[in-house]
Amino acid sequence: MGYFSAAVIFLVNTVGALGYPGIVLLMAVESSFIPFPSEVIIPPAGYLTVHGEMNIALVIAMGVLGSLIGASINYSIAFFLGRKFLIRYQRFLFLNEKRIDAMDNFFRKHGEITTFVGRLIPAVRQLISLPAGLARMNFGKFIAYTFLGALIWVGILAYIGRLVGSNAELVKEYSQKAGLAILPIAVLLIAAYILITRYVEKKLE
Repeated sequence: MGYFSAAVIFLVNTVGALGYPGIVLLMAVESSFIPFPSEVIIPPAGYLTVHGEMNIALVIAMGVLGSLIGASINYSIAFFLGRKFLIRYQRFLFLNEKRIDAMDNFFRKHGEITTFVGRLIPAVRQLISLPAGLARMNFGKFIAYTFLGALIWVGILAYIGRLVGSNAELVKEYSQKAGLAILPIAVLLIAAYILITRYVEKKLE
C-alpha cells in the first residue's frame, strides 16, 4: 500500500473520529507552512457525507475555516516578524531564500489577485499568505480573497470525495487533474486582472 493510500485510509478514520473540529485542525495545518496536502483531508470527509456521517455544507465550511486559520497564521508571521525572520528560520518553515524571493516578486508583480488565484494552485496555496503578509496587504482583502479561493478548492475536493469514495488512487488522480485544469484558468484570471487594472488606471489618468 502506497503512502497516499495509507494516508487517505488513516484520515477517513481520523476525520470520522474527530468530526468537524478535525477538519478545521487538519486544514489549518495544511494552510500553514507545514507541507500537508488538502487532497488527503477533504475527499475523505466528502466520502463520509455519502453515508450520512457528515453534512457536505458543513464539511466545506469547516474546510474553509481551517484554511483561513492556517493562512492567517502565515500572514501574521510575515506581517509582524518580517523577511529577516523568514530567512533566519527558513529551514523550520520549509523554505529557502530563493523561494521567498520568488514568492515576494511574484506577489508584487501581479498584485493582490494572486492571493485568490494562489489558493487554487498546488504547492503555492500553502505559501501565498507569506508574501501577502510581507507586502502588508489589507487584512480584510486578504481574508476575502483567501475565502473565495479556499471555497472553490475545498468544494472541488469535497465533490471528488463524494464521487470516488475512499478509493485513494482515484482521489489522487482526480485531485491532480483538478489542479492541472485550474492552472490555465488561474493564468487567465491573473491576465484579465492585470488588463482590467491597467485599463482603469489609464481611464483615471
